[in-house]
Order: sequence, then structure tokens, then C-alpha cells
Amino acid sequence: MARREQLFWASCISLIVTAMSFAIRGSLITPLGTQFNLTKEQLGLITGTAFWGFAVTTVIGGWLCDVVGMGRLLALAFIGHAVGIVTTIFAGNFGNPFMTLYLGTLAFGLANGLVEAACNPLIATLYPEQKIQRLNRFHMWFPGGIVIGGLLAYGIDKAGIGGKEHGWQIQMLTMVLPLVIYGFMFFGKQFPKTERSASGVSMGDMFKACLTPLFIVLLGCMTLSAATELVTGTWMPNILTFTTGMEGILFLVLINGLMAIGRNFAGPIVHRISPIALLIVSSTFSAIGMFLLTKANSGATATFASILFAIGVCFFWPTMLGVVSERFPRTGALGMSIMGGMGMISTAIWLPIVGKYYDQGINTFLGNPTPEKMDALKSAAAGTADATQWAHAQTAGGQAGLNVLVILPVILLVVFIAIFAYDKSRGGYKKEILVQDQ
Repeated sequence: MARREQLFWASCISLIVTAMSFAIRGSLITPLGTQFNLTKEQLGLITGTAFWGFAVTTVIGGWLCDVVGMGRLLALAFIGHAVGIVTTIFAGNFGNPFMTLYLGTLAFGLANGLVEAACNPLIATLYPEQKIQRLNRFHMWFPGGIVIGGLLAYGIDKAGIGGKEHGWQIQMLTMVLPLVIYGFMFFGKQFPKTERSASGVSMGDMFKACLTPLFIVLLGCMTLSAATELVTGTWMPNILTFTTGMEGILFLVLINGLMAIGRNFAGPIVHRISPIALLIVSSTFSAIGMFLLTKANSGATATFASILFAIGVCFFWPTMLGVVSERFPRTGALGMSIMGGMGMISTAIWLPIVGKYYDQGINTFLGNPTPEKMDALKSAAAGTADATQWAHAQTAGGQAGLNVLVILPVILLVVFIAIFAYDKSRGGYKKEILVQDQ
């Protein structure tokens, strides 16, 4: 296998670890909340920390790619993933589980951001003529990893491995194998210079390129597209479990399975239509799917909504990065990292907001019960009136939480149509090719 293919596949496996952590955290929202008596807002804050950490390291890492090299960033990612796994597993051994889970999730976020900061420019550099296609194939392993993590979480839970008390720890341990594999594959490899550096574009010109008006507009779009995909994906397993009476993690697996397939075949699609047209289609389906998810109350309606939503969010993240790399290659690794970082910051902001509306929806449905009544409802035995009331309250809260996100893909649709019209007035979508120094 050629060196660039080895680096490509090692990158894919590192992204699988990132995605598995996302899926497993989503499946553990309810059991961790129950075991450590955490509110939905606290759970949103914990989960959101992964995205804050991601944002910090992906932006800083984008600049450091040319300073310390991609290999060192990926070594730090390996360490961060290992620390995150260990810290989370032993959260119950410390006096403050909320803070321990918060710090463990932060370690994951920092590591995930380093993977993104190093691997996106690495792949753009390895495949300068196939950026959008290869970035989509790389990012297919984010939904692919979510499928892997989601099915493992579901299987471990249904098989009763570890029981209710330790099953979530077993789920966390499943990330160790791909972690060791990508560490081994990257170890000792020689990494190329970034495309920007190899082309002789100065650091100053890189920062100037990041101030281009259209780049800033795309940056704003990234905040909305990332929140549409990732905030929904984080809360979905918990919410759809109550709104449909089925295991919500299975809908997340369905969505991400479809996304993985779609990203694998992104190449032929972008050859037929412009990337901006593809983003218009994505926004349309995302808006429709998101709206239907807020109304889903059965397995059939949730499945239909999930399929439309998957078609919508499928191409958002990699195509946005690909457009920046093609149209603004002078922004280099920094430009791609700023895009990813802003997407994660937006996600971290929206996660507790959805959690807050979720809590408010529950309280409103129950008529603002006392803390004692809430505890009684949460611990009610299955089949009792209190258990039924609590399930209905969770349904109302979940729908209230998702409702606040519906406007995001609608805004994206309007903006992408405007960009498409602007491009058409200037002769269509154009990409810039940097000539590398000899």
C-alpha cells in the first residue's frame, strides 16, 4: 500500500474513534443522568464540552500544522483519546461525577479536534485534485463510526453485559481497539508539508485570506450546518426513545449508515452539480427532515423523518470543508480548522440550549412539580401511572428541545441560494489551484 493510502486509512480509523465517542456519549445520556442524578442541562453541558474542546484544538492545531507538524498533533490526539476513555470509565470513583465526566469529555474533545486539525489538511495535501471527493470519503467514517459505536452500545445494553451499573463502562472500552490501531498505523510515518506551505504562501497571506468576505459567510454557514447535524444527533437517541417507544440509538444508526453511503459516492454527485447546489439540496432535506422529527411519534414516522434528515445532513460537513479548500486554498490548514472549530463552538452552544428547553418542556407538561415529585416520577416502576406520566413528559420535553433547531437549515437554504446566484452571475463555481514551489 502506497504511503499516502496508509496515511489516508490511518486518518479514517482515527475519525472512527472520534465518531464512536460521539455515538456512545449519545447512548449514555439517560443512564449517566440516572446513575449520577444529573439534569438534562448538566448533561448538555457535559456533552457540549467535547465540542468546545474540539473547537479549541482544531483552530490552534490548524495553525500548528505547519509549526510542529501533523504527526505530533496526531500523537497528542492519541494521548487525549486514551485519557478521555480512562477518566470517563472511572468517573464514579471521584467525589464529583459531574466534574469528572466534564473533564473526561473535554479530553475527548481536545483529541477529536486534533484529529480534525491534522487529517483534513493532510488529505487535501495528499489528493489536491480530488479534495471534495476524498474529504467526503474520509468523513464517511464519522457516520460510519457512529454506526459502529451505536450498534456496539445497543448490543452491549441489550445483552446486559456489565449490567446497568457497569454496562456504560464496557461501552467506553470498545474504543480501545481502533485507538491502538490508528496509533500503530501513524507511528513512525513521514508526513508531507501542507498544500499552503508547499506552495510558498506566507503565514501573513494565510491570515489575510481568512478575512475574505465569502469565507466569513461560509464560516457563518458552518455554525448552522454543524449544529443541525451534531446537536440533533447528540440528543436524538434520548428523545426518540420516548417519542416513538423504540430504541432511539437505532434511528441514529440508520441516519449515519445512510450518511456513510452517501459520502462514499459524493464524487460522482459533485461532478454533475456544483458543490453549492449540493448544499442547497442538503439544506432543503435537512429542514424537512428536522421538522418531521419534531412531529414523529411512531417508528414509521421517525424512520421516514430520519431518512430525509440523513439525506440532508449527509454532505454538509465535508462539502463545506471542500469548498473552502478549493475556493480559498490560501487559508491553508488554518481555514479548514477555523471552519471545523466554529462548527463545534456552535454545537457546544446549542447543546445545553436544547437541554434547557427539554427541561422546560418536561416541567410545563407536569405543571412545574416539586423536586420530590420529580424524583418519584424518575424512579417509578415500569407500568405504573407515574412511569407513564414521566414518559409522556419526556416526549413533550424532547419535542420542545428539537423545535428550537428547525430554523437553522431554513436560514442555510436562503444563504446558499444567494451564494449560488452570486456564482452564476460571475460565470459559475470556480476553484483556485495553488502552484507548488519547485
